[in-house]
Amino acid sequence: MLRLFTGTDRVNTGLPIRVGLTGTGYAAKLRAEALNLDDRATLVGVAGHTPEKTQAFAQTHQTLAYDHWQDLVQQSALDLVIIAGVNAEHGAIAEAALLAGKHVVVEYPLAIEFQQAERLVALSAAQAKLLHVEHIELLGGVHQALKTVLPEVGKVFSARYATIAPQRPAPQRWTYHKTLFGFPLIAALSRLHRLVDVFGRVASINCQTRFWDHTGAETDYPYYATCLCHAQLRFANGVLAEVIYGKGEALWQAERNLEIQGDTGAILFKGDEGTLVQAHGSHPIAVGERRGLFAKDTAMVLDHLTTGAPLYVTTAASLYTLQVADAARKSSETGTTIWLES
Repeated sequence: MLRLFTGTDRVNTGLPIRVGLTGTGYAAKLRAEALNLDDRATLVGVAGHTPEKTQAFAQTHQTLAYDHWQDLVQQSALDLVIIAGVNAEHGAIAEAALLAGKHVVVEYPLAIEFQQAERLVALSAAQAKLLHVEHIELLGGVHQALKTVLPEVGKVFSARYATIAPQRPAPQRWTYHKTLFGFPLIAALSRLHRLVDVFGRVASINCQTRFWDHTGAETDYPYYATCLCHAQLRFANGVLAEVIYGKGEALWQAERNLEIQGDTGAILFKGDEGTLVQAHGSHPIAVGERRGLFAKDTAMVLDHLTTGAPLYVTTAASLYTLQVADAARKSSETGTTIWLES
């Protein structure tokens, strides 16, 4: 028998680790593929929103289909639940799984409400179960390259991170639904987490958000055609940062740029291509692969559960960034600057 390590808890159990998966989209597909290629795990079942899609997913990945996630997480023959579905359901599924005595892995965000996420972190500690929030942006080539070259630009004073994705027509699916997707910078938490990981704690944040319906007007209708979110952050170390996130029909120019300005140089990433700019000239930055990150995250979770190997991100770090994102939401709703630290 092999011991499964959870930090404070060690549970005697045998291999393979029995996994339940919620969701049938892109992330769920990559999780299922990774699990089926790893002898330490077996995919016990999957639960999705549409019976037809769930059955097809289960057949493709050689597992059982469940009509409801509630039925899946209660299965006694289950050690771990991976949550890879609609954002609005993350918190409820994680809570049910932890209460059922399962370890939990969840794609960010842990929950779309910060207070619920706080309760889940406390519950995982009380249950002595792993609660891991995926943040594969930290494993990606751009972020690893950024951390490597950052000392070359001296004292950083500003940053700009923009991800704009034009899409027409905008689909009426959960990723364009205010309630199911959540506030943009909560749903797209990695946009903030990448900066928090390198610059630390945030002193204040100011945010403005707009939504358009399919006629181009602003609306409260749940499905929107476009969203655009601008946030200005002041970090406790003095760095000023701008984060822009947008997608949909009203946007025409795609952008995926990260710019860092320091007193001895600048770092520019356009997509996956990086440049270091200094007084003596510009030089390309070597950037690693973007592919295979969900598989890497899955393997690291299995390493942690079987050998106690450390994970690349802590739940506390993800929770803190969620607190920053929630402050952005409050700022957007009230039209005020929200202070996190004096």
